[in-house]
Amino acid sequence: MPPENGVLLDLNDCSIQFGGLKAVDGFDLRMSKGELVGLIGPNGAGKTTVFNLITGVYQPTRGEMLLKGRRLNGLKTHRITALGIARTFQNIRLFSSLSVRDNVRSALHIHCSLGIWDVVWRGKRFAEREGWVQGRAGELLEIFGLAGVANEPATSLPYGMQRRLEIARALGTEPSLLLLDEPAAGMNPHEKRELMQLIEWVRERFGLTILLIEHDMSVVMGICRRILVLDYGVTIAEGSPEEIRRHPKVIEAYLGEAAS
Repeated sequence: MPPENGVLLDLNDCSIQFGGLKAVDGFDLRMSKGELVGLIGPNGAGKTTVFNLITGVYQPTRGEMLLKGRRLNGLKTHRITALGIARTFQNIRLFSSLSVRDNVRSALHIHCSLGIWDVVWRGKRFAEREGWVQGRAGELLEIFGLAGVANEPATSLPYGMQRRLEIARALGTEPSLLLLDEPAAGMNPHEKRELMQLIEWVRERFGLTILLIEHDMSVVMGICRRILVLDYGVTIAEGSPEEIRRHPKVIEAYLGEAAS
């Protein structure tokens, strides 16, 4: 089924149940190309479960998920990544034994369709693909201000730089949809301001659509044009930052006095 004009991601009536617990119930989300949408809610509301559904970690017990009109239900995580969905995690998951450069290179290899003999014999085709990977990794590190630490162990970087590296690695898969899971977690106010600028810049520079989970309301309200609020796996509100800020159910469930 071809997508409707401009629609990138379409989730229809998606639910998942673990035993007697409905972690997500009847979730709907339609995102247009280039949107930056926030997904908020209390701890345990089902936000990361939504990410796990989109990326194939979990399969919905009900509903349909489409990317550019292509059904995602039943696909393995690596296939979904190859189709154009990348994610980061609340707890940074860099490869600690690899350098900054090799963390980015690891993502780029998803585009290298080499056979076993190409790797064994390391011929012309292997050299061409490896040259492309090295060059593209260098470009991404330069773009994200990490070229100067390319050979350093990834986990030796300061926290804010590790976040930049994680996003750079995600972009190595050349996604059309980027899922950011609490990217501001553990950051100080200055780092959060830099992160907001980075997310906006990345969206424009790479032509991305971004779905963002975040607990820090200053970040969500500052960069998202549309916000959905989950509570106990159910969407209780959707709208602009100002509409969400004033929504009585949101105030009761999540924002409290911080919304005033």
